[in-house]
Amino acid sequence: MRKKEYTLVNKILGKRRINDKMSIRILGTGSYLPETIVTNDDLAKVMDTSDEWIASRTGIRARHISVDDTTSGMAVKAAKEALKESGVAPEELDCIFFATLSGDRATPNGACDVQKAIGAKNAVCMDLNAACSGFVYALTTAIAYAKAGMAKRMLVIGVETLSKIVDWSDRSSCVLFGDGAGCAVVEADDSREVFIDYGSNGKLGEALTCGERKLNNLLVENHEPLEQVFMDGQEVYRFAVKTVPKTIENVLEKAGVSKDEIKYYVLHQANKRIIDSAAKRLKLDIEKFPMNLDRCSNTSSASVPILLDEINKKGMLERGDKIVMCGFGGGLTWGTIYLEW
Repeated sequence: MRKKEYTLVNKILGKRRINDKMSIRILGTGSYLPETIVTNDDLAKVMDTSDEWIASRTGIRARHISVDDTTSGMAVKAAKEALKESGVAPEELDCIFFATLSGDRATPNGACDVQKAIGAKNAVCMDLNAACSGFVYALTTAIAYAKAGMAKRMLVIGVETLSKIVDWSDRSSCVLFGDGAGCAVVEADDSREVFIDYGSNGKLGEALTCGERKLNNLLVENHEPLEQVFMDGQEVYRFAVKTVPKTIENVLEKAGVSKDEIKYYVLHQANKRIIDSAAKRLKLDIEKFPMNLDRCSNTSSASVPILLDEINKKGMLERGDKIVMCGFGGGLTWGTIYLEW
């Protein structure tokens, strides 16, 4: 890099130097699931499906569905729990990263809603949308901020209210999804390393879509309703079973860590068959892949942090444990992080 370019970078970063050795440490986790649970048998009462049909194909038996919880409201509840465990005061937060594809509104963003509710007056707030990879992408952003010296303590959230955007007349897709929120409080830490592998393939993006507002202005009149989730299940499945083992192998190669050294692989909870396939291709015991999709279903960007909080609260993690988190889905996108607990 030329001297003038260094000068520009330093000006942008306030003369901070990027620290390649800087990583993050997770100080606390939190999650929230709506109280109302809808089982497969409940769905069978209103559509042509059955518990056997859904569970045998996906591993899902129930999902939490919001009745009056908003996306930001669920995020706030998860955030308060994570802050309590971490011992970090809201005003100590430098950033709030809010991953979702089902926000309450276009603006103000969800991160600002959380900031207001918890009193994080010093935090810079932004929303990210990478669908099911959302939390991992948000955590990657936090890592980048830590390395650049731009933030010390951050709140990373994954949250979805998918029940408001799925097509409840499409039994092949609506049975897959649920609502919920998960988050982590992280802190910049140069005593440990973190490794990342992530990517996107927009050419396959039409395999999983949800349209937003269509053009509607003084030149174009449009009264069509908002589109709902559409998924080509077979295409997404083929993408996932090929991509997930590869991205995990890539991140472990970067870290110089063997597969057996990892205590848990915390994967996006899309489909039990995908997780089983990943374990088989990696030649690993399925016990290393905790799952809660039978109870929570697919909560998109919320699934990884909800599961992370669950295993944390159960005492399944100890400081120094090596874990891998992997998100994959809409975009199509994928992201994998190796870190020490």
